[in-house]
Amino acid sequence: MSGREVLDVLVELRDQGAPHALATVVEVEGSVSAETGAKAVFDGEGRLLAGWVGGGCADAATAQAARRSLEGGRGELILVDMDDEILGTGVPCGGRMRVWVEPVLPRPTLWLLGAGRLTETLSRMAAATGLRVVVNDPRASRERFPEASAIHADDLDYAALCPDPGDFVVVATQHKGDHHAIARALACGAGYIALVASRKRAALVLQGLREDDHDQQRLSAVVAPAGLDLGGREPEEIALAILAEIVMLRRNGSGRRLRDIKPLPTPTPEV
Repeated sequence: MSGREVLDVLVELRDQGAPHALATVVEVEGSVSAETGAKAVFDGEGRLLAGWVGGGCADAATAQAARRSLEGGRGELILVDMDDEILGTGVPCGGRMRVWVEPVLPRPTLWLLGAGRLTETLSRMAAATGLRVVVNDPRASRERFPEASAIHADDLDYAALCPDPGDFVVVATQHKGDHHAIARALACGAGYIALVASRKRAALVLQGLREDDHDQQRLSAVVAPAGLDLGGREPEEIALAILAEIVMLRRNGSGRRLRDIKPLPTPTPEV
C-alpha cells in the first residue's frame, strides 16, 4: 500500500489526465478498522494507489467496484460485509461498512484546427461546458483564444495533433491541410472528427482519404456536414450546432426535443 497522501495523488493523476476512482467510507457498523470519511484512490486496474478503506477485508470489494465505476462512468455505493469470510482469508473481520466509489475521468479535449469566428465561438462555449480546448493554427493567439489550455501556432505539419479516442476534433481550416490533419487524427484513433467545409470540398477530402487506403470503418469518425440540424447559418450558430452534437455524443443523448421525450403531465381538472 502506498504511503503517499491521497490529495497529492489526486492532483498528480489529474495533471496526468489518468482515469482513477476515489473510494470514501460513508457509514460503518460494528468492528471496522476504517473510520467514516476514510478515502482511498484506485487506478483503472483496481490497484490501490493511496489511502486506506479497511485493509485486506475491504480492498478486494472496493477495487472491483472501482473498476466497474470506471468502465461504466458511474458512481456506486457498495456494502462491504466483513463478517463474510470470502472477503478475507478465512477469518471474519467483523462489522460492515458502506463505501461510495466514484470514477474520476479526465476531461475530453476539443482540438480546434482553424482560427475564425466559428472556432473562436467553439472555444468559448466548449470551455464553459467542461471541455479542455487545444487550438492548432498559425493564426491562433492567446488574445483570440483566452480559454484554450494550449495553443500551437507553429505546428504546420500537425505533429502536436494526437487526440485520444474520447477526444473531439473540429477541422475548420478551409485549405489543403484538411486532408493531412484528418489523416493524422485518424491515425491517433480519434472517434469524432468534424469537417467544416462545403459539401463539394468535404466529398473531395473524403475521397482522397479513401484513396489513401483509410478503411470505411475508420472514416466513419469523420463527420461532414457536422453538427445537429438547428437551422443555423451564421458561424456562431454553426458552432452551437457542432457543440450540441459533441454534447449529445459525450452524454449519450438522443438529439430529440425534451418536450417530446418527457412531456409534462396533463393537469387534473378540479372538481
